[in-house]
Amino acid sequence: MGESVRRAARATGHLTLAAAMCFGMYLFVTVLLIAAVGTLAVVGCWLLPEVVLLVRRIAGAKRNLTTRWTGREIPEAYPPMTGTLRERLRVSVRDPGSHRDFRWMLAYYLYGALLALALPLWPLALVVDGAWAGVLRRDPVVLPLIVRLADTEARWSTALLMPSPEAGLARRVEELTETRADAIAAHEAELRRIERDLHDGAQANLVALSMRIGLAKRAYDHDPAAARGLLDDAQDQAEQALTELRHVVRGIHPPILTDRGLVGAVRALAASSGLTVTVDDGGLAEGTRAPAAVEAAAYFVVAESLTNAAKYSGTGLAGVRLARTRRGLTVRVRDEGRGGADESAGTGLLGMRRRVAALDGTFDVTSPAGGPTVIDVELPCVW
Repeated sequence: MGESVRRAARATGHLTLAAAMCFGMYLFVTVLLIAAVGTLAVVGCWLLPEVVLLVRRIAGAKRNLTTRWTGREIPEAYPPMTGTLRERLRVSVRDPGSHRDFRWMLAYYLYGALLALALPLWPLALVVDGAWAGVLRRDPVVLPLIVRLADTEARWSTALLMPSPEAGLARRVEELTETRADAIAAHEAELRRIERDLHDGAQANLVALSMRIGLAKRAYDHDPAAARGLLDDAQDQAEQALTELRHVVRGIHPPILTDRGLVGAVRALAASSGLTVTVDDGGLAEGTRAPAAVEAAAYFVVAESLTNAAKYSGTGLAGVRLARTRRGLTVRVRDEGRGGADESAGTGLLGMRRRVAALDGTFDVTSPAGGPTVIDVELPCVW
């Protein structure tokens, strides 16, 4: 009984807000009429894009209200309303997402009004239901009907506000275009980094190595001791060049990933980070490995996150959690530092986001002032 009352109370709150929104939309009819007349008269055509944007916000509020009841998100699929007045008018007239919003609004004038008319009868029905359940010891009748009515209202709103397949496809193409641009930018940045590392590190050491060998050859006949010293220096220079080359190779695809897998590589990062890091492998150490590109992206996120934590967080504590899901691999890196991480401050967050986006993954950062900083990544893959 108590659970039925709680669900009915929550359903009543949902339906009350839905009815209030419907009442507000009746007041909005005047705005629609003014925009329609102004557009037909041409002189007020600038009103149409503004009205469409306002309708999008109203539909967005209804999507949020419905999502809170059902727990299932209703996505949006709108083209941007930018450019000249002519371009904005073209979008306003041709946007299928806005067409569906107006269709929902017209339908909501009908079934939302029914909700508003039924609300005054609910207190009386609840009293009767309480007497029915309390005196006659029968199951309540009205409470389940209220919950069912809220479910029906949410189902209708979901069906009317869900983007059309064409709009969803257009939005997906736009997302993939943005992702492709980010992936190209990340690739170019990586190439520039490799070129810089090779030029400033390995190449400089190899040039110095060549010069020392040349000097040793000249000194070999008349000063063998000096030649031997130069060869010793050349050997040190060769070792430095090899170290630089290994550093560059690790930046492309860390060999430790191939040798130890993602869990082993992350544990090695944690041990060398200078922080006290707990690693929760989520059972990945004993399971099937993710594709190489996914492991490399996850490794990069963990490495960059721990580096940032060591440099900027002001704490010695961090944690890494890896988990396998039905959709792919999730990574969470948390540090207990001061927070306030800013993606525009050059701390590597943008590079992480681009690398994850290139694999069609999601990247979220939560870093309030005072901490903690939490980085959540989901990388889709087939296990």
